[in-house]
Amino acid sequence: MEFKNKLNAINHGLAGSGISLRIEQRGQRLNLRGPLPSRSQTGATKTQRISLKLTADQEGLKQAERMLQLVHLQLQRGQFDWSQWAAKPNTPPSGAERPLASGAQQAIASFKTAFFSDPTRRRSPAGSRTTWCSAYLPYLRRLSAMADEQHCCFDTNLLGKTLKSYAESSRSRQQCATALGALAHHLELTLPENWRAEANGYGLHRARFRQLPSDNQIIEAVQAIPNPRWRLAYGLMATYGLRNHEVFFCDFSSLAKGGDRVLRVLPNTKTGEHQVWPFHPDWVDRFELEQLEQGLKALPPIKTDLRQTTLQQVGRRVAEQFRRYGMPLTPYDLRHAWAVRTIHIGLPDTVAARMMGHSVGIHTRTYHHWITRRDQQQAVDAALARQFAR
Repeated sequence: MEFKNKLNAINHGLAGSGISLRIEQRGQRLNLRGPLPSRSQTGATKTQRISLKLTADQEGLKQAERMLQLVHLQLQRGQFDWSQWAAKPNTPPSGAERPLASGAQQAIASFKTAFFSDPTRRRSPAGSRTTWCSAYLPYLRRLSAMADEQHCCFDTNLLGKTLKSYAESSRSRQQCATALGALAHHLELTLPENWRAEANGYGLHRARFRQLPSDNQIIEAVQAIPNPRWRLAYGLMATYGLRNHEVFFCDFSSLAKGGDRVLRVLPNTKTGEHQVWPFHPDWVDRFELEQLEQGLKALPPIKTDLRQTTLQQVGRRVAEQFRRYGMPLTPYDLRHAWAVRTIHIGLPDTVAARMMGHSVGIHTRTYHHWITRRDQQQAVDAALARQFAR
């Protein structure tokens, strides 16, 4: 009787909020029932059922309520697709074809549709594909795997369990928080108040504090690269703080004689078009980067046609080459060292973040240690100046 009362209360609340869908019990299973797009007549709507294959108990009811809200959201946004909800033949799938956990499958499919439909992402399709595959999909897959393995209801508790499955202070945990936060925003789920604290970003002042190479070590390390084209790629990352793949997606015309030496990173990169200045400026000459005025011809012959490759594959090729040469540092060590260099010379964080192609929030979290040291040093210097001025 308690279950029946709960079911009636939910449906009564749905009616009161203007939602026409209902949760229906048929035997020991729960379904959704209400006006849905006709499968045979375009533009028509009729009362139909969606089989949820959920047990008619308190846990199943809770999950059915979430799935109903997802269907309602898809209908409102014109994203409902029967292929996501139609019952599949009851045959055991292979490991590679195993479906996502009930509830998670529809949520992720809806989120993916909205992600690629975002007009701002259409400006850089290749960058959007790379972002989805590297920054979202791994964490969404773990979410669905945990729902499947632990038979969890798809709700904010599941999001929290997925987040905590990554080590504290790790980059993966911070990225997982970003991905799941975006999913929750899409589904209009309210995250716990402590979500940001639980995310526990990967600021380098924490367990993953990075021992970055000095300027002298960066200059010396280039000697380990026998190929002059790869030396140019190395010099670009060291001088401009570029991501691995950005090396091959820049406008180098400013490096010609008389140019201002400000690189333009092209729109088809991970975070779109942005400009970046050299720090140190004299490294343009030290690494002989003026050779790049001839464009990609001066760089290693890597496939960059994004119809045949991805930004992630281009970046991986650079990292592999560093390992092949036995480099004592990584491409991202060069990028982080560039960022810290700008902090020490006093470049505003907002400007440096824009040059690096990421948000100020990510910039301050990532370089918290050095930014804090700079700000504290400035405060100390100002206090001492006042003291001696008396």
